[in-house]
Amino acid sequence: MRRDVLELRQFYASDLGRAARAMVERKLIEAWGDVAGLDVLVLGYATPFATTLRPRARRVVAAMPAQQGVEVWPSDGRNLSTLTPEDCLPFPNALFDRILVVHGLEESADPVGFLREVWRVLAPSGRAIVTVASRNGLWANTEKTPFGHGRPYSRSQLAELMREADLEPSGWTRALYVPPVTWMAGWAEGFEQAGSRLWPGFAGLLLMEAVKQTFAVKPQGQRARVRAARPVLAGAPGAAPVSRAPDAPALRDRLAPPRRRS
Repeated sequence: MRRDVLELRQFYASDLGRAARAMVERKLIEAWGDVAGLDVLVLGYATPFATTLRPRARRVVAAMPAQQGVEVWPSDGRNLSTLTPEDCLPFPNALFDRILVVHGLEESADPVGFLREVWRVLAPSGRAIVTVASRNGLWANTEKTPFGHGRPYSRSQLAELMREADLEPSGWTRALYVPPVTWMAGWAEGFEQAGSRLWPGFAGLLLMEAVKQTFAVKPQGQRARVRAARPVLAGAPGAAPVSRAPDAPALRDRLAPPRRRS
């Protein structure tokens, strides 16, 4: 069962929610840099983290699952948010250059189907970041915040799930080391700097970036037939001169997937 949109909005209006927003926004800037001229989708309940994206992006659209509810966003202009089934996003294929998912995967009834929709609307050269509660973190073990509901993930679990949806992980990071206690929210910056050095495995959130995989269709159970012309010997009557093309260099993977280790 998903958290209600009113509960999510109330959390991000609190001191602890504002600290969480600041830590995640910093990671987004580090990962994506300038999004000028790009089309961005924020999925789940990710509008608190879209503040830094909206001024520069060509378009930012918010999609919120029907079981969660939707709110009008942004508050200072025409509405850019929509209520949608999580397994049938109302967008054309390959529309968005960047997709950010927050509070979307943990409580999904069909996580693979959810990510397949992310794959469908992501442009071939696009990048998606999925943010989830980390299995080893304190935030997944308390129900006082929205990150304490649904299923948390380890790094290897999230990477495997993405690959099942044809999204290839290309990088990952952690955030939110401050304990989920309201009176400690003011120390979030100090915990973030110390935690990433001293106890990196105990971060509250896991952020994983992925790119879209596309595959050529291969015939099943058959061998592909290739037509080959009969070679013509050089010097035969009426034969054209023969020139040999240089060997093509082997293609190499440009992206190294993360190691499968929790």
